[in-house]
Amino acid sequence: MTITGPQARAARILVQWPREYVARKADLSGEDLLAFETGAGMFDADASLRLRKVLELGGAVFLPEDADGGVGVRLKFTAKDARALDRMENEGGAYGSDDV
Repeated sequence: MTITGPQARAARILVQWPREYVARKADLSGEDLLAFETGAGMFDADASLRLRKVLELGGAVFLPEDADGGVGVRLKFTAKDARALDRMENEGGAYGSDDV
């Protein structure tokens, strides 16, 4: 499934990642991502796939057009799940070897 610029922007906002971070992770320039999100630019299939995969890693789910409506994007996790994941990711602490 190819994604649109507005879908990419909505997904990036939903996962709360800055444009430069997403661009770097998808091996794109921030300027090219901005152009894509605003409809002033396009990506080839490979770049579009890289962008989609990065946003999906953040928890975005892209919805195809169907009989009930247009294309869309939503979060994979509920707000409660996202808060729990944020809490777990920020716990930190020392780690040790596991010599079982």
